[in-house]
Amino acid sequence: MRLPNTKQFVVRSGAGFSLPKLLCLGLLLAGALAAQVVARHSPEWLRDGVIYEVNTRTFSAAGNFNGVAEQLPRLKELGVNILWLMPIHPVGRARSKGTIGSPYAVRDYFAINPDYGSADDFKRLVSLAHRSGFKVIIDIVANHTAWDSVMMNTPAFYKHDAAGNIISPVPDWTDVAGLDYSNPELRAYMTRMLVYWIHEFDLDGFRCDVAGMVPTDFWEQARAELEKVKPDIMLLAEWHSPDLLAKAFDLDYSWPLHSKLTDVFENGTAPAADLRKEWDEERRVYPKGALHLRFSDNHDEKRAIARFGERGALAASALMFTLDGVPMLYNGMEVGDTTESGAPALFERLPVFWQIAERRPEFPEFYRMLIPLRRTHAALRQGETEWVANSDPDRVVSYVRRGGGEEFLVAINCSNRAYNGHVQVAAGAPWSEITHSKSAGGLPDLTLSAWEFRMFRQGP
Repeated sequence: MRLPNTKQFVVRSGAGFSLPKLLCLGLLLAGALAAQVVARHSPEWLRDGVIYEVNTRTFSAAGNFNGVAEQLPRLKELGVNILWLMPIHPVGRARSKGTIGSPYAVRDYFAINPDYGSADDFKRLVSLAHRSGFKVIIDIVANHTAWDSVMMNTPAFYKHDAAGNIISPVPDWTDVAGLDYSNPELRAYMTRMLVYWIHEFDLDGFRCDVAGMVPTDFWEQARAELEKVKPDIMLLAEWHSPDLLAKAFDLDYSWPLHSKLTDVFENGTAPAADLRKEWDEERRVYPKGALHLRFSDNHDEKRAIARFGERGALAASALMFTLDGVPMLYNGMEVGDTTESGAPALFERLPVFWQIAERRPEFPEFYRMLIPLRRTHAALRQGETEWVANSDPDRVVSYVRRGGGEEFLVAINCSNRAYNGHVQVAAGAPWSEITHSKSAGGLPDLTLSAWEFRMFRQGP
């Protein structure tokens, strides 16, 4: 669930929402302290993973768990191995937005949206996914509930204004009510709920909505309880704050890098070199070894293909899938779908138009090449990243991924103009191209057409 202006300030380091200076200082101090510690060691299946975000109501014509299950063979062939299902709980109707309401306005954390199927249907989906080699996580919206939530029977669970009225966590979020984590009973309730889903459905973790709006110590305490049930779970924070990755979470959203990606690819207001600067800043303030979710598209954003164009969307994905961290695909990206899903479309049912693959065959071809390439080579999953200079840093990014005895050089043209230049590479074994480029030349001289991505491997 996307914060309006608040998130732009807190997790995107942008302007637009006047938060207290004390909070700003606290975020800076958290980063400074986090940079001195080591991030928690995440499960290897996550560090090697590719996450696929599923919006159950739009993913298939059926709009349910069985519709997801039917596509598991295709997703396995695609190469993704972690399925994240957006909230699967009943949606609130009181003060709801749109025709069917937001899936992030949860009416009952312990129940399943009947539109998606039964508890048995969900257990079947998880079981089938596990047998096919997938891990499965679900969205947890721990910061707020629907106004007709079953928890409204306990008003003390909620935040109140000076007059004693229950309030929304953010003024724009009129369809939800904010939970009050100063109440120990609420914390106990939410911890029981999280344990329930791991214990009863054999899930592998959670993506935690607006995680930074819930106290970090709650997440740390809840994780300790979850690990008693399943030690190798993962927690993904929809936030960008160093303290979350010290003990509670395995990875967070790389929101500032995503914002810079938009500045470079869509708005043209920043040079490509700023992508490296943002990456450097992330490394500077975060715990050593911290993991970040790399994405160019998700359910909160206007589709990447709409923002960047067809070739630009593929170039953006090339960057996200070859950098360090854990990459993510949002459903439909692999065929170049343009169906919107952020607000106000988030409150409607607009199915993915899978047939568009016939008009955009380069999209499935691109992901069928890139994802298995990443899954095959340790250097692209967990290797070191070293940025290397090129002759036009305003338009081109170039870097080396190194690990497992292998070395790959990635070059991406972040503009709509062809590039003819060179890349600074060390002398040694020759570089051979592993992408199928129509552009001539190798390294150190390099040609890139508009928005082109090329990758080279050192050695025979």
